[in-house]
Amino acid sequence: MGEILYNIDVSIFYFINQSLSNPFFDKLFVFLTEVKHWYLLYLVLILICFFKGGRIGKIAAIGSIFLVFASDQISSSVLKNLFERVRPCNVLLNVNILVGCNSSFSFPSSHAVNNFAAAFYFGKIFPKYRWILLTVAFLMAISRPYVGVHYPSDIIGGAIIGSIIGFLLSLVVMYLDIFIKNKKKNLTSRFKRVEIK
Repeated sequence: MGEILYNIDVSIFYFINQSLSNPFFDKLFVFLTEVKHWYLLYLVLILICFFKGGRIGKIAAIGSIFLVFASDQISSSVLKNLFERVRPCNVLLNVNILVGCNSSFSFPSSHAVNNFAAAFYFGKIFPKYRWILLTVAFLMAISRPYVGVHYPSDIIGGAIIGSIIGFLLSLVVMYLDIFIKNKKKNLTSRFKRVEIK
C-alpha cells in the first residue's frame, strides 16, 4: 500500500514538475516560491490588522508573531526531523530543478505549513480576505513541486498541518478578544454603580 501511494505521489510530482513546465510558469513559480518576495505583503497585512482592524486586529497582529514562530518551528525543527524524508530533487531522476536543492528534509513543506497557517489564521478572523489568502497559500504551495524540491504529499501534509495551527491560534485570538471585551464591560458597569451611589 505504501509503495502504491509513493508511486502516485511521484507520478503527480512529475506531472507538475515536467508536464506543466513552460517558460511562463518557470518565471512565475520561481518568483512565487521565494519567501522574501512575500515579506512585504505579510508586513502590510499585519499593519492593516493592527491599525485598521480594531481591538481584534491588534490582538491578531501581535499573535501573528507567535503564529510564524509556532508554524515554522513545528514544521522545520520537529516534523522534518521526525519523518526524515529526502527531497525529490535529491533522489529522483530527470527533475527540473529551478531553485537550489538543499539537503534539509522534505516532509512537510514549511512553505505550505507557514502560508496555510497564515491563511487560516487571518481568514478566520477577517473572513472577507479568506479566499485571497487561500489562493496565495495554494500558489506558494504548488510552486514547491513545480520547482522540484517537494513531493505533492509534502505540500498536502503541510497545508493540513498549517491549517490546523492557523485555525487553533485564530480561536485563541477570538477568545482573547471576547475576554477583553467582557472585562471592559464589567469595569464600565462597576464605575456606573459607583457613580450612582
